[in-house]
Amino acid sequence: MRLAGRLRAKARMQSSMRTLLRGATFFALTSVIGTLGYVSAGWAPLDAAYMTVITIFGVGFGEVHSLDNDPTLRVFTMFVIVAGCSSVIYFIGGLVQMVAEGEFNRVLGARRMTKGIEQLSNHIILCGYGRVGQHLARELRAAGQTLVIVDSDTERLREAEAEGYLVLVGDCTEEAVLITAGIARARVVASVLSSDAANVFLTLTARQLNGEVEIIARAEAPVNEKKLYRSGANRVVLPTAIGATKIANMITHPSAESLLTDAAGREQLNEDLQLFGLKLQEFSVAAGSELVGRPLAEAESRGQGGVVIVAIRHRDGTMEISPSLERSLAAEDTIFVMGHGEQVLSMARKAGSDRGIMFRGARM
Repeated sequence: MRLAGRLRAKARMQSSMRTLLRGATFFALTSVIGTLGYVSAGWAPLDAAYMTVITIFGVGFGEVHSLDNDPTLRVFTMFVIVAGCSSVIYFIGGLVQMVAEGEFNRVLGARRMTKGIEQLSNHIILCGYGRVGQHLARELRAAGQTLVIVDSDTERLREAEAEGYLVLVGDCTEEAVLITAGIARARVVASVLSSDAANVFLTLTARQLNGEVEIIARAEAPVNEKKLYRSGANRVVLPTAIGATKIANMITHPSAESLLTDAAGREQLNEDLQLFGLKLQEFSVAAGSELVGRPLAEAESRGQGGVVIVAIRHRDGTMEISPSLERSLAAEDTIFVMGHGEQVLSMARKAGSDRGIMFRGARM
């Protein structure tokens, strides 16, 4: 829906620009032909130009020279009147359309923004302004870094522009967009798109355009880490792995169990994880679940690399922090799963949890 809206808006802008261009061209051509026509009739160039202007705009002044004895010139004047007035009306119509849709300001703003990007060097190109991109942009600006944010979502970029960032609307994977963003002069390209495939393609394109730029790419599934490195990324960041490391560091403290079981502590932890698009959920493994008797390594692999089991609470109440991947799950075990919402929800269904989990405001 958003893509269709952006395409319609782009088509409207192009239509208005074409209308203005055609109107201006027709008006200029009519003015030149009118002036040359009167000059060919023996008039001075200034008189000819003056006659053309007052004829087109119909100001009501008298002719510079009488046309009573020259029917051909009178017919020519009629042509200038019709053609000139039509071109002016056509041009004004396009201008009104552009202003009414707010496109005039957008065109001027885009030109100012592009000019600002052209003056940058040694800057950072941030591709993607989702949850991760927004947090990264704030951190980079706080560190005094200069960056250009590129995204195809105009609504997100309006928010970014309101925050004072330099923005560029377009598909980050296209060469023309990266060139406009100044990749030839950039120091770093940060690819934090939500799709691993898009990040791989963006990395390939960026590396082809600039063999020296540092490319830092985001990967959701660990299996895509090697693909990104082979595509030319200097570093690859896995939000799931970062979240797991954060939890692992926290649970090494004596309050580890309270961190997982205390509602307030887990809420704070979830707020931190949400910056990476992650969530910590707790649910029990039902008897007869396909996860019963399966090692954790296999259970996690069924989450397509998007989940990590950080702890298990056995039915006798004992808590096992950072369990071994060889550990098998038993019926009525409670597992604490960290990962992306969709993968966590999928694992909950595989576990056959009878208590359900909260996902996007609804209990599943």
